[in-house]
Amino acid sequence: MAEAKGRDPLGLRAGGEGTITGTVVCAAAIAYSGGHTDSVAALSGVILGTVAVYWIAHLHAVTIGSALTHRHHPLAAFEHALGETWPIAGASVVPLAVLLAASLFGADLRTAAWIALGASIALLTAYSYLAGVRGGLDTWGRIASGLAGLGLGLLVVALKVALH
Repeated sequence: MAEAKGRDPLGLRAGGEGTITGTVVCAAAIAYSGGHTDSVAALSGVILGTVAVYWIAHLHAVTIGSALTHRHHPLAAFEHALGETWPIAGASVVPLAVLLAASLFGADLRTAAWIALGASIALLTAYSYLAGVRGGLDTWGRIASGLAGLGLGLLVVALKVALH
């Protein structure tokens, strides 16, 4: 399957691991903090802060790993790591936009958080299905891949239910 041409500033089309990681981190932040914050602005801050910490930690790990394993100069390793890890941060944009849009359309904080969590689960399912497509799986393999993403999202829902 040919790659789509064009800009990918968030790294979501090419992000693979980072896209999944960023979406799960974002979903987990929503799941936990949706019941512990008092405004959409506060929840947005938690999401951005949590994703930033995970992204910076992964950026550091990939930089150090590249420098140690491949003996790359630290600046070259950092540049490589930046490209590899950017999708972790980029993946938070869609669920955050859904949260803000739901709020702008009148949803209360709890409802907006559930809608954003649902969007995150839909994204995990779609990303996983797309991985099956790009990996050349047959129809049942693609469905199984999508269901694996859905299962990951449902684990986050289980976390939310258990914590609230």
